[in-house]
Amino acid sequence: MKLTRDTLVFKPVTMTEWPDMQQLFGPNGADGGCWCMWWRIKRSEFDRNHGEANRGAMEAIIRSGEVPGLLAYLEDDPIGWCSVAPREVFPVLDRSPVLKRIDDQPVWSIVCFYIARRHRRCGLEGLLVEAALDYARSRGATIVEAYPVDRETRQFDPGSAFTGTIGTFQKLGFEEVARRSKRRAILRCRLG
Repeated sequence: MKLTRDTLVFKPVTMTEWPDMQQLFGPNGADGGCWCMWWRIKRSEFDRNHGEANRGAMEAIIRSGEVPGLLAYLEDDPIGWCSVAPREVFPVLDRSPVLKRIDDQPVWSIVCFYIARRHRRCGLEGLLVEAALDYARSRGATIVEAYPVDRETRQFDPGSAFTGTIGTFQKLGFEEVARRSKRRAILRCRLG
């Protein structure tokens, strides 16, 4: 089933949507207990918190009033997630030699996707990117970055595609601005 913007509703995650995010992520927390904390906390803390503690950390973020990302709904069913926020809330990016800042421009970052299995390969990743761009623009962002993987390299690992794929972002106007590894790049979209 091909999805379109007309068939979906996108909502920033607040405490109202938190139960829907938990429903989408399931009892295992999306990727086996990640709860989309991978880019937010040190790896040692992430490993200690894997599972319930990461779920609690995400809930605390949402309770604080911070919006960690967007949910996509088909009718009333949450079917997809995109983590989008100012880059500063993802400190692990700057500790990565591959993803560290390229300049001092203020940017928002799209760092993660989670799509319900039955809705994968239906174009939802691109629709979530479009919604994330709209959301970032509405919050004053002028540049949005992404850190997708390159499906064309021999090192491509489908498990690493939680950050999206380069082709999806390029189709939506993102341009590659840095590549410090063969399989992952930094892409940017300037918002008009």
